[in-house]
Amino acid sequence: MCQHQPPCPTADSADREAARLTAHHPEQGWSLLCNGVLLFEDTGELLPDGQIIAPHRPLQAGRVMKAA
Repeated sequence: MCQHQPPCPTADSADREAARLTAHHPEQGWSLLCNGVLLFEDTGELLPDGQIIAPHRPLQAGRVMKAA
């Protein structure tokens, strides 16, 4: 898919999210990357082969709520 030099990471590589944006629709909450990955604003992903990657937001220190 990718025509860039150097080429973008493939959809099955660990750094797939580093690929260039092809389409960006923040109002709908998704972006299409050059490698065919659909990236959602909750950090979930849909790979070109139909595989689903669950959201993987990092936990932010200081934003963890504790029970009283």
